[in-house]
Amino acid sequence: MLAVAIEEARLGLAEGGVPVGAALFTREGELLSRGRNRRVQQDDPSIHGETDAFRRAGRQRNYRNLVMVTTLAPCWYCSGLVRQFRIGTLVVGDSRTFAGGLDWLRENGVEVVDLDNVECRKLMETFVSRHPEIWNEDIGEE
Repeated sequence: MLAVAIEEARLGLAEGGVPVGAALFTREGELLSRGRNRRVQQDDPSIHGETDAFRRAGRQRNYRNLVMVTTLAPCWYCSGLVRQFRIGTLVVGDSRTFAGGLDWLRENGVEVVDLDNVECRKLMETFVSRHPEIWNEDIGEE
């Protein structure tokens, strides 16, 4: 599952964007959608990896049995999306670069699986060091 999100993150980076990829799966592992952070490419601050994957999945009758997989811990905006729609499981590749709302999601009943994936962490660490101005636009410190 994480491989799909990493592929999306790499596509986003190749397009000149922030390398955060995400995918939405059923608990059985069926891929419903995939997406990437495209806020730079489309000049739209609301297109984060998780929101892109979520939108591409279309309406679902129930989100509780879905799994959101993302290369980076979700920001508060994306954490709110996971909580609002009661997505049952969140799989995160990297939470060292950015911890986001993981504790809050856990406290509110979301199963959080933090993989501490080296590839995801390196993607973000490299991006942040090379493009702090983009990172600081909506996630980092100014």
